[in-house]
Amino acid sequence: MITRDKVGRVTTAPTHERLRSQIEFTLEIDKLKRILRRNTLVDGSRRENDAEHSWHLGMMALVLGEHAPPGTDLDKVIAMLLIHDLVEIDAGDTFIYDTAAVADQAERERAAADRIFGLLPEDQTARLRALWDEFEERRTPEARFARALDRLNPLLANFHTEGGTWARHQINSAQVLRNVALIAEGSETLGAYATELVEQAVAKGILAP
Repeated sequence: MITRDKVGRVTTAPTHERLRSQIEFTLEIDKLKRILRRNTLVDGSRRENDAEHSWHLGMMALVLGEHAPPGTDLDKVIAMLLIHDLVEIDAGDTFIYDTAAVADQAERERAAADRIFGLLPEDQTARLRALWDEFEERRTPEARFARALDRLNPLLANFHTEGGTWARHQINSAQVLRNVALIAEGSETLGAYATELVEQAVAKGILAP
């Protein structure tokens, strides 16, 4: 239920129905812990799940925030990173180098966003869906920096696991550098660092030239 305080600001009263919806959403997103990604943990012991990935990205935003464009709202970046992969509960993890899977990724993920964010009360549905849309569209500094971290994270994992998914799926440096362009779009510093890692990976023989 939406009400207004004495100065006319919108406030949200915690009704039983509202709380029920919030708990339902909270329980639903527990499923993110079951969605496995292609890359492994940095120690190579097992595959990473989406919930771990989202947490790691949030921490990266806290630590690497100084490399974002001046004026970037890091709280918004962290919120985007926490929710950006919730759609994979329905849509699954799409391997970025699988062109067939990527072809209908946007359609699958939009349908998932409709259902999953729709579990929340209307005002929270609108807020989280707007954040997810902003991340996908990459029109703001926050969205571009969030996407840069999302692309840097698996690059780091692959570099530190002797090629990781690059080696398993015969990925070459030209393919990786297309993702590095998205990193540079969000952060010039992180883009330059990622480029150096790709060059080192080729030199070490863990990434095909």
